[in-house]
Amino acid sequence: MSSSSHVLLIGSNSIQSLVPSSLISQIESLLDSHRLEDAFNLADARRKKLEESLEVDEDETEELQYLYQRIGFQYFTETLFEDAGNNFFNGHLDPRVLVSYYPDLRGNLFEDDDQVNLFSGVADHMPKEGSVDDIIASNLVRNYSPHLSPSTRGAPSTAELRRILQERAIEMLETFLKKERRRRIALNMDDEEDLRVEVAVANGKGKGRQEPLSIRAIIDTVLAKLYARLEKTSDLYDLLLSSNSVVLSEVEDLFKSTGQYNALCILYQKGGDSYDEKLLEVWSKVVEGEWTDSDIPDPLLQMIALLTQKRNKALTQRWAIWLTKRDPEAGIRLLTTLRDPSTSGKRRRDKASLEDDMDLLRQLSEASPDAAKQYLEYLLFQKRTSSRELHSRFADLCVNEVLRFLDEDETVLKLWKAKAASYATSTTKHQKSPQMTSANSSFLTHFAATTPDSPSKRSRLRAILFLSGSQFYDPASLKERIRVSDRSKLLALESAVLEGKLGNHKSALTMLACELKDAFSAEAYCALGGEVIPLKVAISTAEGMGLREWIEALFPGQSTKGSSAAAKSQVERSRSVDDEMKRHLLRLLLEVYLGDESPISAERAGHLINSQAMNLDLSTVLALVPPNWPLPSLSSFLTRSFRRIKHQKREGEITKNISSGQNLVVKDTTYEPIREAGALVEEEVQSDTEDSAEYDEKKGGAPPEVVEIYPDGNAGGDIAGSLLFSEKAAAGAGDGDSGREDLR
Repeated sequence: MSSSSHVLLIGSNSIQSLVPSSLISQIESLLDSHRLEDAFNLADARRKKLEESLEVDEDETEELQYLYQRIGFQYFTETLFEDAGNNFFNGHLDPRVLVSYYPDLRGNLFEDDDQVNLFSGVADHMPKEGSVDDIIASNLVRNYSPHLSPSTRGAPSTAELRRILQERAIEMLETFLKKERRRRIALNMDDEEDLRVEVAVANGKGKGRQEPLSIRAIIDTVLAKLYARLEKTSDLYDLLLSSNSVVLSEVEDLFKSTGQYNALCILYQKGGDSYDEKLLEVWSKVVEGEWTDSDIPDPLLQMIALLTQKRNKALTQRWAIWLTKRDPEAGIRLLTTLRDPSTSGKRRRDKASLEDDMDLLRQLSEASPDAAKQYLEYLLFQKRTSSRELHSRFADLCVNEVLRFLDEDETVLKLWKAKAASYATSTTKHQKSPQMTSANSSFLTHFAATTPDSPSKRSRLRAILFLSGSQFYDPASLKERIRVSDRSKLLALESAVLEGKLGNHKSALTMLACELKDAFSAEAYCALGGEVIPLKVAISTAEGMGLREWIEALFPGQSTKGSSAAAKSQVERSRSVDDEMKRHLLRLLLEVYLGDESPISAERAGHLINSQAMNLDLSTVLALVPPNWPLPSLSSFLTRSFRRIKHQKREGEITKNISSGQNLVVKDTTYEPIREAGALVEEEVQSDTEDSAEYDEKKGGAPPEVVEIYPDGNAGGDIAGSLLFSEKAAAGAGDGDSGREDLR
């Protein structure tokens, strides 16, 4: 820019003017003579003068920016970094130009061929070195070589000086970027830049190459790198928690290497769903202790919260399995929230869902057997799958867990033996009492009420409930498992349940009546058609253990009913059992009692005969009872049986007589209407005498007998044949169907 002249000298052959030196030429002259401070003061004076003016001259503003940039790079070349930064800021230097001298901070934020608007005079005087380190090294060589040995780069004193200069260069860059960032935010310069980019894209510029990052993104990213390296954690958090344009790919590895894991988590959380996997990986490493960051308070809880919020099936399945190793309940809770057990789809979808469940169960088994068992319980008792494989697997787990307690803990073995012995003793004393009745409680009720709460107790009760309630497992394999373990006698109740499932009723009754001395369960077994655990007892036991979901799954429709409703349901189930089946089971139970040589079994057999006289056949009982049995022990049974037989006989006679009377009443009532109907056909009836001949009306003699055929098809008007009493029906009436008639 030329200066205006106010003095003109006119000669004969020329016109000369006195032109004062321009500001640019003055400052460049000062810079050439290394009078940097004077150059800065001159430029700063011009700046203050422009600020005082009311109107802004754009040409003068650009001129001033040029001068500040020239001064700044001169300071920069001479490693006076603080002064260089101030001049760069006053000269509105593009941050990318300064960042380009820090290759380790620049990274891939921009390329070497990216275009930057820069004054040509400034570009000509920029340092030729490629980095700040090279500028520092060149300056040291220029000032101290050859005065330091062995070399400027290798001398200890210059090494320390180099470190100090490098720190100052970093501090200058940080200060410049922070000030530039605040200015751009205050003046909305980033919005204007975004608008220019949109216009450029709309005009088709920049096609075929990646769109360059915004200046704001470069500033924020470099600042984040600086804060991480300088361990300015609070400043880093302030930057990341505010509105920022940090490029995650540029700082990701740096944050990991510097231990800024919480800062990395903040960026991942702001990145959206696409970074959930990486966020969980960071938290998992902190949980495992591989990484440490005190600013992450409870990574495990944060993982659970994130997975619960996102409800991403694939993500949840993967990390829930990982969580089961640390917190099985939380992992299972996450898995179960992905499924709604109340929904039911098509068969094809159910099959695919079952396959997914089986695969997930396999993975859980490898990660945490306890978690796998909990998830299996969810499938059975909440999702209510009827898969035989899953039911069999859970039954195996239950039995194996019970056997493990017996094998590993001698105390449990002795306690369970003592409970069985005490129950047998109590029932024996009860049987010897003067008033002999059925046992007041089953062995299951006794065991649940008198055994102290413990994992072994809960394990056995759970096994008994599941073996009794489930219909989908393989009882034969479990029976063999218990037999091989040589625990059949101690686990007589469980064995009886399995025998009942297999239809081995006599074996089941033998275990209940003879080994456990559990007359209550034995008689209930007969009444319920082969079920060892009555419904009321099962529900009471399950509620006592807090297993209400088991009740609905194993005994549908019973979860909300009370004990009275359960008892009513049990009576209904007992009535639904075939009477012939009940008699068969009672006969087997009687055989079991009579086959046992213990006195208590004989007493129990006598009590069973007397209490079940209605369901036991007299001839069967007499054939089974030993000849040496005293008659008084059968007196009640015989008396009731004979009374019932006599009653049936008399009842049959009464029924027969009533039916005969009714036949006569019908015959008398219908006789006259049938006679009035008249004959339809008259036919000659052949005589039964040996010398019968054709009737000849001329010869005379007795006329042939005429038979009248009536509408009901009977001859001679006799309708007695149409009202016959069924002897079979009369006999059947004696079987207890009193008052029944059979008219035909």
